[in-house]
Amino acid sequence: MVHRGIATVALALGLCFLLQSHFDAQFFLIHFYESLIYLAIVLMLFYLEDRWAYMMGIVAPAVWLVLTLAWTGLRGFAHQVLLAFNPGNAFFPTGLFTALTLVLSAVLVVSCANRWRHEFSGLHKGWSTFLVSLLVVVIYYAVLVLWVLRWPPTTA
Repeated sequence: MVHRGIATVALALGLCFLLQSHFDAQFFLIHFYESLIYLAIVLMLFYLEDRWAYMMGIVAPAVWLVLTLAWTGLRGFAHQVLLAFNPGNAFFPTGLFTALTLVLSAVLVVSCANRWRHEFSGLHKGWSTFLVSLLVVVIYYAVLVLWVLRWPPTTA
């Protein structure tokens, strides 16, 4: 049975990335690309591929959190969260949606892990599902990282 809460959180994450693309228009395509994996999770839930959706819901946000932490560092994480609490700043909307994305990512990982544990832990398909999901997510984010690294520098 599809867990509507997980679908809602995945849609909210995709929406956060789309809203970030609105407020950070220079990186519209990158944020749009980031939102696609959460749409895929919702579609997998819709087509009753719960096992794959739950594992992707664990792996994709976790990899995004690790990549964001590696890219910006702990200080960058804290800076984005502080921007979310400073409405007078010009970067407030971006900081707000980034902080919301951080929270929703953690919620998605925990809720998918909980559903996985309750529904699929005894089927002995955990490692194969995890490895295939991890491979898909690594390829997905490798494309994103290469895209960002090849992004043309802005001229001021």
